[in-house]
Amino acid sequence: MLNQAGLRVLVAAERFKTSDYAGMIEEVRPRCPELERVLLIGGPAWDAVTAAGRRAGPALAEEFAARQGELSPDDPINIQYTSGTTGFPKGATLSHHNILNNGYFVGELLDYTEQDRICIPVPFYHCFGMVMGNLAATSHGACTVIPAPSFEPGATLAAVAAERCTSLYGVPTMFIAELADPDFDRYDLGSLRTGIMAGSPCPSEVMKEVIGRMGMTQVSICYGMTETSPVSTQTRVDDPVERRVATVGRVGPHLEVKVIDPATGRTVPRGEPGELCTRGYSVMLGYWGEPERTAEAVDTARWMHTGDLAVMGEDGYLAITGRIKDMVIRGGENLYPREIEEFLHAHPDILDVQVIGVPDAKYGEELMAWIRMREGAEPVTAEALRAYCAGRLAHVKIPRYVHVVEEFPMTVTGKIRKVEMREEAQRILGL
Repeated sequence: MLNQAGLRVLVAAERFKTSDYAGMIEEVRPRCPELERVLLIGGPAWDAVTAAGRRAGPALAEEFAARQGELSPDDPINIQYTSGTTGFPKGATLSHHNILNNGYFVGELLDYTEQDRICIPVPFYHCFGMVMGNLAATSHGACTVIPAPSFEPGATLAAVAAERCTSLYGVPTMFIAELADPDFDRYDLGSLRTGIMAGSPCPSEVMKEVIGRMGMTQVSICYGMTETSPVSTQTRVDDPVERRVATVGRVGPHLEVKVIDPATGRTVPRGEPGELCTRGYSVMLGYWGEPERTAEAVDTARWMHTGDLAVMGEDGYLAITGRIKDMVIRGGENLYPREIEEFLHAHPDILDVQVIGVPDAKYGEELMAWIRMREGAEPVTAEALRAYCAGRLAHVKIPRYVHVVEEFPMTVTGKIRKVEMREEAQRILGL
């Protein structure tokens, strides 16, 4: 990250001892010519920095004022590496103006006050934890609760109960794991009122359980991407359940969104699908050191092209139908995995499902469902799944292949890695 002095600083904080990092740092240092300083939390250099921060007196006040005079709200403060769900991660460079405003407005739409206690089991090195979590909290005087060094369903539920949290964050797979925890009914979650579900599309069945079983009646769906600091659209706390299970809400304050034809760039009429674009204070400064890739994502009018397919209703609510890169073209027909996943989530024995396209000599692509079964359920077969879908789902949308797994391949921030799934599927199927 960039500190206030403009120095490039690597800050490492984990459960390992400081000494455990020494070898790793020395190994990578020659490959990082711009790296000037390394601070390890708990090490001597870190102690010296914190001690300097406790100094008082006129000299420090003058130094602080001089340093403030060198800064601008539009200076880069954070480089967030995107999760790489569809390719090699890129460093989205974000400014003070980007992230502080985004955190503040997310908190405003959740009605945060100093009375709120926010349980944050998502990583702090990602926009979800850093912006939607910490900055939303600090800008409203709310308390943050860290349940464990890394996500653990039981530890998260225990923290909510013990600390009387009013808000809980997570990606859908985290909420699925919490709801499936064998001790779920032992935890008193009565203090919860709101929270955020984001990172990937939320199955409607999961949303209904979060509201019904966890008591999060004001839970919000947030949509965005690292490059937009991250939130662009959000459901409101008083939105009906139907809005929260079928849409990603409306555009946030002081932002613009539009849906365009990917081929022509023209805005499509409401109700028609196209690529979602965002513009406003939240759009990143650019990809760190990659002007060409920045130009591919952010056009000359400062519209961020998300790569997501969306439909905007007459009332301004947006529904994400999938990613352009995830769209499956079978026999010339465009199929959207999101729609099929939503349908299969209603199967009583299926805990979670992801649908991908795999190569096919006849149709170009065929559908494959990766499925996680509920505890105690027998693995579903392709024949059984076809029987379940028959007469309820169009024939071309019924997956030809079924692969039952314990877990999906995911990024460190909890996003499903469909690229890896497609590679593994071709190996499994011998394609």
